[in-house]
Amino acid sequence: MKSVLAALFLVLAFAKADAQGTDLFRAEYTYFPQRKSDNSFRRFRTFANIPLKVGEGTYFVPFIEYRNVHMVIRDTERFQEFSTDRYESYEIALGYTQPLKNNWRFGSRAGVLIASDFDEAKPVKDDYFVSASAYFIKNEKKRDDGGKPWQLVVGVQYSTTVGRPFPLPYLNYYREFKKDWSFTLGAPKMNLRYRFDDKNSVQLYARLDGFYANIQNDVDTNGGIGDNISMTTAMAGPGYQYNFTKHISVYVYAGYTFLNEIRLRNTDGDDVKIINETNTFYSRAGIKFKI
Repeated sequence: MKSVLAALFLVLAFAKADAQGTDLFRAEYTYFPQRKSDNSFRRFRTFANIPLKVGEGTYFVPFIEYRNVHMVIRDTERFQEFSTDRYESYEIALGYTQPLKNNWRFGSRAGVLIASDFDEAKPVKDDYFVSASAYFIKNEKKRDDGGKPWQLVVGVQYSTTVGRPFPLPYLNYYREFKKDWSFTLGAPKMNLRYRFDDKNSVQLYARLDGFYANIQNDVDTNGGIGDNISMTTAMAGPGYQYNFTKHISVYVYAGYTFLNEIRLRNTDGDDVKIINETNTFYSRAGIKFKI
């Protein structure tokens, strides 16, 4: 079951068809210690979407993202010689979106990701990954018939970080079911949100998170050669968002993981070492500028 969740995560982690598709800029910081160990995880992430209008409702959208992960591993004797604890990733992608009939919209994106510990101080062949997605959006958030606003996103995504030669499906459904109440079903996030006013809202959420990076100087373990490192987490908890304006917001999430797996894998994608799988506290905060 964990391997299935991990495979789904690795695609969804790089999917851009979720709610962040309306974010033009975001910067956030994530931190959670590893309970019953001296390990810890810290990540800074920032990205920007740059919509370029090419027709009525039609856009090309260049996308750039940077992630810096500080993964400290101290509680496993075999990794005392494993000095790498800093990982970076850079992604460049190009998206395209155009309106269709009956409030449907088509979108797609293809890009290149570089994710590594960069021990050689430069990218190598195994640091490069590609991803692609295509999806359709049915937007009924502004209805004239008095019905409840909703939105549906369906599509497929593919990423070479997963190591599977086929695309995986994507599904996300949003609905307002009562005044100031809404929910989202799908992945990588589900939530139940309550809006106090135009400035303040709270939510209960469940989501997937994690990271993936190539190790340039492979690690020799008792279970085999570790070619890459990844972390897959699933957590749930409360969140809060404050809107300075219609377009600028800050947010903070807290929670506790119910899946927390840090592992090394070989070139075939098989686990060679489980570093930590104890559930723990999780926190994330940031600022975003959206359409």
